[in-house]
Amino acid sequence: MAVVELPVKVARPASSQAGGSVIHKGQQTKSAIVDAALGLATQIGLEGLSIGALAEVMRMSKSGVFAHFGSREELQISVIREYHARFEEEVFYPALEKPKGLPRLKALFQNWMNRTSVELDSGCLYISGAVEFDDRPGPVRDALVGSVQSWLAAMHRAVVQAKEAGHLAPDADEHQIAFEIHGLILALHYEARFLKTPSSVHRANTGFASILTRYRSATAP
Repeated sequence: MAVVELPVKVARPASSQAGGSVIHKGQQTKSAIVDAALGLATQIGLEGLSIGALAEVMRMSKSGVFAHFGSREELQISVIREYHARFEEEVFYPALEKPKGLPRLKALFQNWMNRTSVELDSGCLYISGAVEFDDRPGPVRDALVGSVQSWLAAMHRAVVQAKEAGHLAPDADEHQIAFEIHGLILALHYEARFLKTPSSVHRANTGFASILTRYRSATAP
């Protein structure tokens, strides 16, 4: 009896380990596909993505790529989620280390500017996606809108906190301030990426400083 039981006890962990290895490998493959898809999307847009193009880049079969997503739409949504996760890691979370008020608001803008400077060459998925899906209802547009709204809500919250900290004037319109800051980034992309205006980054920084000057409270540090 002992001879029969011994292989059974050893085989179970081995089988479990093999299964875990397969799952882990599958997750790694999917992550690699999403990474490649994100690289393509920032250059040619979400609409340019296709299972066939990714299969060629990844040197996989179309069925192999398709198995990880099930549809082109799900692939596009996965790319949006990955882009948003990276955006938060680079822009939002580092700013949270700064004190609430103008220090955090300035950090958010500076981190955003740093990322934008890089994207002037590669492209911004939020902006290109807005052009592609502005009038096309569906899950992909919903994913894009949700990501952008989440980020703008974080910017608005930082402005509100700066006002509550007494760094902005009591009558300052926080919605207007957030709108103007967002407008600076959009103008920067258009001016620098499309029109190739050399002074775009400087003008965006000047615009932000002007916003703070206009809305800063008299007792702000």
